[in-house]
Amino acid sequence: MPLARVGADGQHALLVRQHLITGYRAYYVAFTPRRVTLSTLVQVAGRRWAIEQGFETSKQEIGLDQYEVRTYAAWYRFMTLTLYAHAFLAAMRARQTPRKKGLRPARRMSS
Repeated sequence: MPLARVGADGQHALLVRQHLITGYRAYYVAFTPRRVTLSTLVQVAGRRWAIEQGFETSKQEIGLDQYEVRTYAAWYRFMTLTLYAHAFLAAMRARQTPRKKGLRPARRMSS
């Protein structure tokens, strides 16, 4: 459902997602700087859970939430290094996971 915002550029919308079995409803207020289709907005909102799981894993495994910095530059460096470490660990974990028969191995990137 589109939302009207006086004096605001872009598109504001209210998304309502309802679980098919339990009937539980989740509400999202979304903003886009330019108009997008409803299907695009729904796809992006659906990715939110995977992103939140990634941040939670980063907090548990590499201490993403353990920074004690006072400047933006220090915070930015810490976040960059911890998220890089998380990506590295995820790649190593994916390499160690046994592959199912019939699937081709992932291509290696050349350096």
